[in-house]
Amino acid sequence: MLKVLALMASVTAMTSGLAYGQQTPADRNASHAESLTAIPASTTTVTNYYKQNVYDPSDSKIGEIKDVLVGRDGKVAAFIVSVGGFLGAGEKDVAVPFTAVNATERNGKWYLSMNTTKDAMKQARGYNYDKAKATWVPAT
Repeated sequence: MLKVLALMASVTAMTSGLAYGQQTPADRNASHAESLTAIPASTTTVTNYYKQNVYDPSDSKIGEIKDVLVGRDGKVAAFIVSVGGFLGAGEKDVAVPFTAVNATERNGKWYLSMNTTKDAMKQARGYNYDKAKATWVPAT
């Protein structure tokens, strides 16, 4: 019995070695995740945007950032801003480009603003989240 176990262990070791030898260097390194040794200085966390209120130039609340849309290039492309409604009823979700939202810091907190009004946003095209497609689609 001991000889059988030793033989099986030897065969397993040889076949693993063959499989390892057939891998390219890229295959061998694929299991090692790339990581940073420092956070890039010009970055901010999505938490400074997601679920944050957005205000117009006169400091009136327009709505809230409901979603952050990231392009295939890894850059933030747009925001979904929830406008109007009361306790979630009657609200409209509007897509705005990333560049339309200005972020500044006030009293140690992020302050988001847009050069538009709540009424103008209510007139914009609305979107609904399609769970099956995991994407935003034009509202009907």
